Amino acid sequence: MNFLETLKKSIKSPDLRKKIVFTFGIFIVFRFLAHVPVGGVNTVALKNLFAGNQFLGLLNIFSGGTLANFSIMALGLGPYINASIIMQLLTMVFPKLEELQQEGPSGQRKINQYTRVLSIPLSVLQSIGMYALLRSQGIIDVLSPLSFISFALTMTAGTIFLVWLGELITERGVGQGISILIFAGIIGQLPVVAVQTFSTITPETLFNMLTFVVLGLLVISSIIVVTEATRKIQVHYARRVRGNKMQGGDSTHLPLRLNQAGVIPIIFAVSIVLMPSLIANFMLSSKNPDLVVIAQNINTWFAPTGIFYNIFYFLLVVAFTFFYTAIVFNPAKISEQIQKHGGFIPGVRPGTPTTKYLNYILTRITLVGASFLGLVAILPEVARSLTGVQTLLLGGTSILIVVSVVLEVFKNIESNLVMRNYEAFLK
Repeated sequence: MNFLETLKKSIKSPDLRKKIVFTFGIFIVFRFLAHVPVGGVNTVALKNLFAGNQFLGLLNIFSGGTLANFSIMALGLGPYINASIIMQLLTMVFPKLEELQQEGPSGQRKINQYTRVLSIPLSVLQSIGMYALLRSQGIIDVLSPLSFISFALTMTAGTIFLVWLGELITERGVGQGISILIFAGIIGQLPVVAVQTFSTITPETLFNMLTFVVLGLLVISSIIVVTEATRKIQVHYARRVRGNKMQGGDSTHLPLRLNQAGVIPIIFAVSIVLMPSLIANFMLSSKNPDLVVIAQNINTWFAPTGIFYNIFYFLLVVAFTFFYTAIVFNPAKISEQIQKHGGFIPGVRPGTPTTKYLNYILTRITLVGASFLGLVAILPEVARSLTGVQTLLLGGTSILIVVSVVLEVFKNIESNLVMRNYEAFLK
């Protein structure tokens, strides 16, 4: 089923049409609140700060563009994303959380509730850190305790409200709500950036712009291929006699995705690789000349246009991809589940040999997926060097999120159409 056919059928379906309209309604609410500013903030100085700081630029992406405007939802979904990552890590540490995760939808709802609760203190801490940062840069002039409390409460409430909007989309709309809101924030910034880029086009830069567009299409195609790529491992189930019935004897496959970790490794890596520059910017305002010299050296080494920065960034993405894949996919547990249900991989003995085989396959495909993610991460600098286009950066993280969300929504619509056809058949 192609995209246009799926879109036509979804519009004709009353239930799907209602879900799509509801999702767009949440988009409108989100974009409206993204322009409601917090009081006492110098927005002109804030935009200048974001223009010279890539770390804050990344946070602005995940806030849906609300951080640069410093709206009431300026923290965005960052605290909730951090809470989700922490809960995933805790699931590997605490057996009770792992058992809860395996209980199905009811257990997942409980974990989601814990994630929402954990995002509240994280929002408070992040709002305090944001207040301290803006105060140090002279962007907030008010010093009263009441203004500080009001600032922190507003930021925290904005994040919780944004999480609630995302859950409404998940429940009544199409796709996963949190991902769609991040997608909406990225897409919402594209028209402004596109106008700025096309206004600078001259006959001399036209070829570079066309090269940039072609490169972007190639990257999008590559992301789709890698996102959808799977390594299918065949699994057979032995026949078993229970009473007078013969069970088993079926054959299926275990799909191993080429990119098991998604965009999470890039988020981890960019937070670390940009941290030295963020610290160095604070050290530059020091009265100690030695600290100033150290800060200048750090900025030189970790300049986004430098070779060291991009190599270090690439290696971090690869390392975090292996780390996160090891968390979300455990070959020993998969082998145990296969053996428990009477299954086996042809040519491989059950138990430890199956675990080693799965680990061998997973390592090989993860190396390919991790290398691809690393290339996507350093793509902006590569694109800028090849085309000379400075105003429209080919943000690898942004493109990866946009393409992944579009594929997810497309699959969600297709599954709803299939369910609708089955319901019509049963009637």
